[in-house]
Amino acid sequence: MTKKIQFTFVLLLAIVVSTNAQSRKERKAYYGSKYNVEIETLGVGNDGTKLFKVWGYGKKVNDAVFEAKRNAISAAIFKGIPAGRGASPTPALTTEVDAETKHQEFFDEFFKDGGKYLQYVNLSGDGEPREADKIKMKKGYKVGVAVSINHTALRKYLEEKGVIRSLTTGF
Repeated sequence: MTKKIQFTFVLLLAIVVSTNAQSRKERKAYYGSKYNVEIETLGVGNDGTKLFKVWGYGKKVNDAVFEAKRNAISAAIFKGIPAGRGASPTPALTTEVDAETKHQEFFDEFFKDGGKYLQYVNLSGDGEPREADKIKMKKGYKVGVAVSINHTALRKYLEEKGVIRSLTTGF
């Protein structure tokens, strides 16, 4: 009888450990996604910053907040930021059609969990999102976060890394 209990205990322990290891996988960075990123321009920022609200999805609220920050930087680089509330539209930083594949190694490192992209998010609603900005869905949450990104510094960094062309380069 004790052998059965020991075997059952070891089996349960193995299941718990493997389940926990699977749940800690790094979030996949969908930086070059062709899908729409939900963005609402909130106003004009100061000194090269852009202020807008962006939405993210996740199993937990915190996961959705991190995805929203990633989506904010991704939108600035690949899609551009729409006009609204006194702000004119901002075109995408990259003009190359296949920039995400051409510079895939750079973007994989840049957008990884805790990656360098977070340095360009100046302000974000990191606290508990308002109830209106937190929507419970079938498999998690959809969360809206107000962010301010340092668009000018992001452009400069991407130029230095050779990912985008400088504005001073000719056509």
